[in-house]
Amino acid sequence: MSSVPVSDPQHPATDAPARAKLGHMSADVARRIVLLRHAKADWPQVSDHERPLAERGRKDAPAAGQWLATAGVVPDLALCSTATRTRETWKLAVPELPQRPRTVYDERLYDATAGELIAVINEVDDEVTDLLLVGHNPGMHALAEALAGAAEPDALARMNRSSFPTAAMAVLSHTGSWKTVELGTARLVSYWSPRG
Repeated sequence: MSSVPVSDPQHPATDAPARAKLGHMSADVARRIVLLRHAKADWPQVSDHERPLAERGRKDAPAAGQWLATAGVVPDLALCSTATRTRETWKLAVPELPQRPRTVYDERLYDATAGELIAVINEVDDEVTDLLLVGHNPGMHALAEALAGAAEPDALARMNRSSFPTAAMAVLSHTGSWKTVELGTARLVSYWSPRG
């Protein structure tokens, strides 16, 4: 099982003042959380976890990567579900980015609830500024709604109208440590889907 990088609170700091300063800085850091639902999947005679992308999904996944690049959203870390359709989505999206982020495949993202996804986010190391999750509905849509204590009106309206279809993305901003991400602590700043 892949795991998310976490800080080690058991390991004492060699430079306590520097660590205190870093801790203070992380409280003020503006961070971005990008939620990407996998692209359209096919329905062959395989388990749900092993469903591959459909032809439309193979077209939409690179478009998602292009949108990220055009919007200037390049994650430091991508956490991706281990399901075939999420791995294929990310594999097709990432070449469109100007640089490839570190990627961790985490089985906890498969079929995860909003609460389970928040728990994963809370474990991310504060050196990461922009985080991308590649996952599934209903978890991705529920997480976007749960985190968004505030929102750009157009982004929220479009997200709610579309119900977060395949290959859709929500970009949220959060100020503070990843450990402080919880219900209502972020702002929905942008929403995109390949179908408009």
